[in-house]
Amino acid sequence: MAGHSHAKNVMHQKGKSDAKKAKLFNKLGREIAVSAKLGSADPASNPRLRAAIAEARADNMPRERIERAIKSAQPGADNANYEEVRYEGYGPGGVALIIEALTDNRNRTASEIRTAFSKFGGALGESNSVAFMFARIGQIVYPAGAATADAMLDAVIEAGGDNVESGADGHEITTSVEDFGAVRAALEKKFGEPQSAKLAWKPHTIVPVTGENVQNLIKLLEVLDDNDDVQNVTGNFDIAESEWAKLAS
Repeated sequence: MAGHSHAKNVMHQKGKSDAKKAKLFNKLGREIAVSAKLGSADPASNPRLRAAIAEARADNMPRERIERAIKSAQPGADNANYEEVRYEGYGPGGVALIIEALTDNRNRTASEIRTAFSKFGGALGESNSVAFMFARIGQIVYPAGAATADAMLDAVIEAGGDNVESGADGHEITTSVEDFGAVRAALEKKFGEPQSAKLAWKPHTIVPVTGENVQNLIKLLEVLDDNDDVQNVTGNFDIAESEWAKLAS
């Protein structure tokens, strides 16, 4: 009985993993298609597309899926017309959340996100209701093996970047929005294609989340992540190790 139960659990976990991977590939494919449509279908002359492909490769997206996504953006292709939309609101514990989406139906996406916020004790706000709590930055990530910490720091300073944090997980470079393209180009020339390169949001201050709000916030983030239209979710929250321990117990 235990063996049978274990086998079912393994199958269940594999099914969840496969479903999660499929959703991830759909989101990556959507970003690739939009990037190719807004710019050139040639990654060499389209930095956003190049970054989208790099991220897809880092997540082991098959090459044929990447190529199919690029082709879907070509004139005459039967593909949905996606637009970029940003939603902002307050989650459990008063944390600020910014949700970036690519959607072919703004009403549907807004309704689903509003429902998720309401269900878990949050409230969707108006445009720019929480964006002032964040700085818009350029973010470039390289694997740890791309360079030593000193070599990366020297290169970032020379390229005009703002900061670099290096560790066992890799190098995370931040830039101003204005300098993002030039810094990315300089680092690509020196270290090759980055693992990730995009504009991101960085909170000015962090809000600690405790008690029942932790569980509700995690559930909200899971629902948002599970939404096909949602590409990125950024928040100004911090969950202490002690709170995670409580959940685990």
